[in-house]
Amino acid sequence: MDTRADTILVGRRPAWAKWLGRDVNPGDLVFRSLTAFFAAGAIVMLAAMAVQMTRASALSLRRFGLGFLVTSTWDPVRDLFGGLPFVYGTVVSSLLALVIAVPISLGVAIFLAELAPARLRTAMGFVVELLAAVPSVIYGLWGIFVLAPWLRETVEPALRATLGFLPFFRGPSQGIGMLAGGLILAIMILPTISSVSREVLRAVPDTLREGALALGATRWEAIRRTVLPYARSGIMGAIILGLGRALGETMAVTMVIGNRPEISASFFAPSYTMASVIANEYTEATGDVYLAALTEIGLLLFVVTLLLNIAARLLVWRVARTPTGRGRA
Repeated sequence: MDTRADTILVGRRPAWAKWLGRDVNPGDLVFRSLTAFFAAGAIVMLAAMAVQMTRASALSLRRFGLGFLVTSTWDPVRDLFGGLPFVYGTVVSSLLALVIAVPISLGVAIFLAELAPARLRTAMGFVVELLAAVPSVIYGLWGIFVLAPWLRETVEPALRATLGFLPFFRGPSQGIGMLAGGLILAIMILPTISSVSREVLRAVPDTLREGALALGATRWEAIRRTVLPYARSGIMGAIILGLGRALGETMAVTMVIGNRPEISASFFAPSYTMASVIANEYTEATGDVYLAALTEIGLLLFVVTLLLNIAARLLVWRVARTPTGRGRA
């Protein structure tokens, strides 16, 4: 047999590959380098986006400074811009969505991971995950024609009659406003939180469940006192992932939140989000300061969502890396 072939078969370096400085197959080296290049490309792309948005918003950063985040004036005619109404609308609508979606999502995740029969678990899991595949504009249209009239005629009058002593439930019933935006976001982030939470619960070692049951705990006590505390960090990661999705959502919220740059304590009042103002006004912006202010809002949204997603991935990884969890479907 050819000596060169013998060298390759026994795993030794051929003479022409000594310049590599280590025992490595040239094909493996090329493949590793190519995939590393692609992985680095994603990081470079994120960095390039941040640099470009920083450069594009430099005029607004120099002119308004930190005051951009604490002022409410948004006047393109006089080139006076403050991003506080958009930050407020984004934060409040996202937190409202979490308040609504988290209990439902955790209930779905616990049922699918711990209680549902295998056949039902698969079907219901598919239906829940299917919600994430619906385009956001469809949610927006449903919100305009179904959700908003229902809120205006039924929900908001009932909330005002029973909880009207609170500032959150005062004002005229319009259907379009912060409450509608929060409900739409809650529906949209539900599959994200429930799917990730389900996988986190399945990663909990079976020995913990069996130990709790052996000590006399009921099924619910084993879940509440053993499974949920063990999976707490992963569930928090799922919630933060849902929050990141809510912060960046654009079309559905734009169609139902009212798009008024004002700060109001009432959930019935129209509001505005950072993503919505960019989508609505960027193509109409003509002045340099106007464009820079909108880009600064985009930069702020980019940084916030990036940090939230990094934190969420770390929390989920902390639980999901456990090799002794469940492997069932």
